[in-house]
Amino acid sequence: MRIADFKSALKITPAKTDGNFIVKRAAVFYWVIGIVIAAIAIAIAFHFDGAVRDFMAQHQSPMMRNFMRNVSRFGDWPSHVALGLLLLGIAWRRHSKKWMRIFLSMLMALAIAGVIGRGIQIATGRARPSVRTEEVGNRFSAKYNAFPSGHVAASTAFFGVLIFARRRVGLACLPIPILIGFSRMYLGAHYLSDVVCAAVLGILCAALVWRFFAHEPSNHGSLIGVHRSRQDRAR
Repeated sequence: MRIADFKSALKITPAKTDGNFIVKRAAVFYWVIGIVIAAIAIAIAFHFDGAVRDFMAQHQSPMMRNFMRNVSRFGDWPSHVALGLLLLGIAWRRHSKKWMRIFLSMLMALAIAGVIGRGIQIATGRARPSVRTEEVGNRFSAKYNAFPSGHVAASTAFFGVLIFARRRVGLACLPIPILIGFSRMYLGAHYLSDVVCAAVLGILCAALVWRFFAHEPSNHGSLIGVHRSRQDRAR
């Protein structure tokens, strides 16, 4: 009986190793594809910065501008933090550890994207489209810094975790950061490249937080082990 168990263990080990190897290769492949797509999107965004800025300037209306101001006002990070804390409180009241972990991860991704984005803004000191370069006297002031968009980075990181956790719900919320990004360009606060790079930063922060904090380990391997142990007992 012991020899049979030993032989069965030898048969299982290579298959498990091959499965892990395939999963790792697939993960690397998706990361490479994601990086290539992000690089292409950023390059295209920088190329069309001037064209998008001019288009926004030529299609201004008081009603639309007022609407975009409200979108930017409620699309900033304090509103996202308030929403995240509210959802976290609801999940805590309902004793849902799964959703508590998801909402806490959304807040963590938002905070990380905000800190990194602010550091990049200070380091680059890029002037906003509506601000003349010579007016940028204080690089540490968020009033003049454009690259990347803090609004978009925070919102994309916040809802990006939700996309990884619950794809359908996250995708349904995706128009929110898109609308926020459009509002920032319409108001002359950011270039297209500021918005696209902020979105890439937000997605990256969401992916890292989900991978190392919120992602639940798969029980696939343990279920296989239980199934095989039951088969051995039946024999």
